[in-house]
Amino acid sequence: MPLHIADYDPSWPSQAAEAIAELAEAVPGLCLTAEHVGSTSVPGLAAKPIIDLMVSVATLDDVTPERVAALTRLGYRFEDVGMPNRLFYFREHTAGASAGERSHHLHIVTADSWDTRNERLFRDYLRANAEAAAEYEAVKRRLAAETDDGFLYTKAKTEVIQRGVDAERTRRGLPLVTVWEEV
Repeated sequence: MPLHIADYDPSWPSQAAEAIAELAEAVPGLCLTAEHVGSTSVPGLAAKPIIDLMVSVATLDDVTPERVAALTRLGYRFEDVGMPNRLFYFREHTAGASAGERSHHLHIVTADSWDTRNERLFRDYLRANAEAAAEYEAVKRRLAAETDDGFLYTKAKTEVIQRGVDAERTRRGLPLVTVWEEV
């Protein structure tokens, strides 16, 4: 299936807020913090129309079978993406032309890593740097035109993401780390 980069949709932030509210109601007490991350969280930025959410928990063990069942009732399904210290779930559209396509990504991470999460840092960097956001959008559009392989698309964005994360980490006085997380 071809990768689709959509022009910015001003409803993306409200879609994220709605999904965060659903999570808070379905799994009360689990999420210590929840935020909209990813390209759809950057005003004006074109993106794959998937709402990325990141939530913090005290420990990943807090995602108990009962809480997984609640996530499943909301339509989230677990996927092992090989990233350490993170649980990843996705939700798909259920109707219309988008049925079967992913609508949401849910990244569950620990609270002790919250302030240094690259997704949050890169989002903040792009929000504050219009030129960098424009460059990132151009890279995404070019790659989506060149490949329909989601993994290759994601991996090929690493260089521009790394530069942005490095700049934001430097600005905040954080150590530099690779953005490509692997076990």
